[in-house]
Amino acid sequence: MHQGLKKSNMVYYTDMATVTVPKTKYEELKKQAAAYRKIVSAAGADLFKPPTRDAQRVVAALKGTGRYSKKFIASVARGLTRSSYFAKR
Repeated sequence: MHQGLKKSNMVYYTDMATVTVPKTKYEELKKQAAAYRKIVSAAGADLFKPPTRDAQRVVAALKGTGRYSKKFIASVARGLTRSSYFAKR
């Protein structure tokens, strides 16, 4: 748990990593986070899941569009091999 110390319009956190942001920005970020949580809970987790767990299918679909460079597709393929969601079954 963070221990926030409020000084004027800044919020200071004493933790392993120290982050200092203006208080107005902190409040804005809190509001955005709450809105995101509300959307996710209302929409359900299925909204954010890819329709397939087959990494090869994803790569083939990207190639099929003709919009992406070979370098980008190779990068995505590497990332998918590291993803626990696309883990080999």
